[in-house]
Amino acid sequence: MSEPNKSAGRIQFDVYQADLCTGELRKNGRKIRLTGRPFQILALLLERPGELLTREEIRTRLWPADTFVDFEHGMNSAIRKVRDALGDSAKKPRFVETLARRGYRFIAALENIVHAPPATVPSTTPVVSANEWVGKEAIVTDASGLNFVLLPVDEESLHEKEKCEAASDDLGISLLVAAEKLLLVSCGTKVKILEARQPNLGCSVRILKGQFVGATAFAPRQFLEGLP
Repeated sequence: MSEPNKSAGRIQFDVYQADLCTGELRKNGRKIRLTGRPFQILALLLERPGELLTREEIRTRLWPADTFVDFEHGMNSAIRKVRDALGDSAKKPRFVETLARRGYRFIAALENIVHAPPATVPSTTPVVSANEWVGKEAIVTDASGLNFVLLPVDEESLHEKEKCEAASDDLGISLLVAAEKLLLVSCGTKVKILEARQPNLGCSVRILKGQFVGATAFAPRQFLEGLP
């Protein structure tokens, strides 16, 4: 089995191509929706083809130690999304093999690699220093021109939101808003960056004005303007 060079950016397998720098998965050139932790898990598997990637390794790398989440459910859900995106089967795997109670292994051959800068956590923006933004202010914005954006209170809520959006589950989104897991924040609102462990995915921020002044949230990178 071929093994990717550590400087690999685009990895080809079968009819799929994964771009680890932009966080995109394509099938025969057509983009397939796979974002957040599911794509990050696929990227980790592609980094070590043919090797066991334990569930504990995945938890340590992608689930912050100080965040209390239902890891088992989140992990199983993420793996299902990876398999759905690849048209794969747990019983007869072509790409992702499950090793019971241990972890997962990528079993397909990597056919082609195009070199580009590495990205441990895939994203759609250039890699930046996590320390560069902490303490700085940014503006909440939306490229589509909406007056408000829904900011999740943490990364787990972000993935819940993505799951609802993928399923066109408007009721689910409403329930997240009602539970204040999603905050309706006006565009133009100033926020302060509190933490940027995964700056290309988003940042933990403090809201500086409006209804939720003083509250903390996790702002996806595309909703933040005024950062390098």
